[in-house]
Amino acid sequence: MARRKRTSAVLERAVRRAASINSIDPSLDLGNGLTLPAFSTLIEMMRTKENAYNSALSSLDKLYREMLETEDKLGDMTEHMLMAVGTRYGKSSVEYGMAGGVPKSQRRKGLRGESLTPSAEQPSFVATVESKNGKTAATS
Repeated sequence: MARRKRTSAVLERAVRRAASINSIDPSLDLGNGLTLPAFSTLIEMMRTKENAYNSALSSLDKLYREMLETEDKLGDMTEHMLMAVGTRYGKSSVEYGMAGGVPKSQRRKGLRGESLTPSAEQPSFVATVESKNGKTAATS
C-alpha cells in the first residue's frame, strides 16, 4: 500500500494570502522583512520541500515493493534448496538435517487417531463427598 503523500494546509493558505496581498500592492513592504517577494520565496521553498518529500515517499514505496518481491523469491528458493537436498540425500539423512530440515526419524508422531472423549478403557474421575448430615454424594 502506497504511503499517503503530504499536503500542507499552511502552504495552501499562504498561497491564497499571497494572492490577496498581491491584489493590494505587488511590492508591498510591511517592515521587519515582511515583504511580498520574501513571502513568495518562502512559499516556493515550502512547495519545493513538499515535492521532494512526496517524491522520496514514492521512491521508498517502490523500494519497499521491490524488497517484498525479492523476499518472496528468497523464500521460494530457500524451500527449493531444502527440497533439493532432501531429493539428493534423502529426507532421513544427516545432510537434510544440516540443511535445516527435520529428518523423518526425528519427527514427532501426530495425534490423528486418538479421540478427545474418554473411552470405556479410561476410567473417569468420580469423587464421593460426605455431607454434614452423614449422607454421601458422588461428583464427577
